[in-house]
Amino acid sequence: MARKKKKDNLTEFLSGIMIFSSAVTYVYTQSIAATITVFVFCFLSMLIVAKTIQHKKKKRLSESGMLQVDAMSGAEFEEFLRLRYITEGYSVKKTPYTGDYGADLILEKGQQKIAVQAKRYKSNVGIKAVQEISAAKLHYGANEAWVVTNSFFTKAAAELARSNKVKLVNRDELIEILLAKRVG
Repeated sequence: MARKKKKDNLTEFLSGIMIFSSAVTYVYTQSIAATITVFVFCFLSMLIVAKTIQHKKKKRLSESGMLQVDAMSGAEFEEFLRLRYITEGYSVKKTPYTGDYGADLILEKGQQKIAVQAKRYKSNVGIKAVQEISAAKLHYGANEAWVVTNSFFTKAAAELARSNKVKLVNRDELIEILLAKRVG
């Protein structure tokens, strides 16, 4: 959801520059031809910026491996995360696929014990995931609870996570984690 707002803000900003530049041109030159020229130049510049952003986004997705994550099943995503956390030095236990009390993985490192719920979704993750991992945190005696997704979270899920001290890892953060691991 926040992602769409970011795009809307950029579009509004660039549109504002285009209209402002055209208006200033007309006020100072009183020339329709000059105003149209500035408008067309700004419009083409907006297209170039949009295509550049789109290209960089596709490149980041490809480099991160997120496209492969998007194609995984839920069980494959859990296994992917299990292996990822092992490489980060965690001892990882997978909970049963059914009857897991709301956690898919239990991570341990030193005194840290984390209950993790993996959500490989095509739509936004809602409050149910936060409720489940909050219960799982108590059930497994964990000191932290995380929900990790290849998608985003609803506003209600983010609000509930804040009040329950649940860490949410959304698509953008997962891409950053995956890219950092490829570089590092």
